[in-house]
Amino acid sequence: MIVITNPSSIANEISIIESLFEEGLSLLHIRKPDFSELEMAQFIHQIRLEFRSKLALHNHHELAEDFGINRIHFSEKDRKSIFSICQDQKILSTSTHSIEDFNSLENDFDYAFLSPVYKSISKVDYHPKENLFEALKRRTNHKTKVIALGGIDAKNIKETLENGFDDVALLGTIWNNENPIKQFKLCQKIAHSHLV
Repeated sequence: MIVITNPSSIANEISIIESLFEEGLSLLHIRKPDFSELEMAQFIHQIRLEFRSKLALHNHHELAEDFGINRIHFSEKDRKSIFSICQDQKILSTSTHSIEDFNSLENDFDYAFLSPVYKSISKVDYHPKENLFEALKRRTNHKTKVIALGGIDAKNIKETLENGFDDVALLGTIWNNENPIKQFKLCQKIAHSHLV
């Protein structure tokens, strides 16, 4: 299970992130589109060294080397324009919004988000354009793991994993919750019981 940071700042964000890791979070995607390079560096710097290998960077990829981060994420736009960067020994991920896009990915990508699966919790008026469970039946790319994103919460994780997604990514269900840690543990328990 993956958690993606809220794009804007959250109160006590670093301590919540560290608690999530302590509760067993295996991967945190840092998506802060408005951060300058300096703000991003300061943000990463606050996260304990032992968790750095569990971070993926969405922007300011050049900081990965400095912080010993080996996971890089490309937005759809970046993938189409600047993907020629030499990504030596890095674990790469990207975002896709249709099964056709997902199927046409290069083999370089370890996993990709496919979204939105459900109506988004964090983005207003962001709905699925098609039923992605139906679309997944047309999957031809089995080298890249497909990760469900968009509207994922405790109520639909089981259904999502049963319908062909390899894993889920959480955003709104964690950061819009008054108790993010408790919510994470609930989602983790449901996902774990399915994946075992």
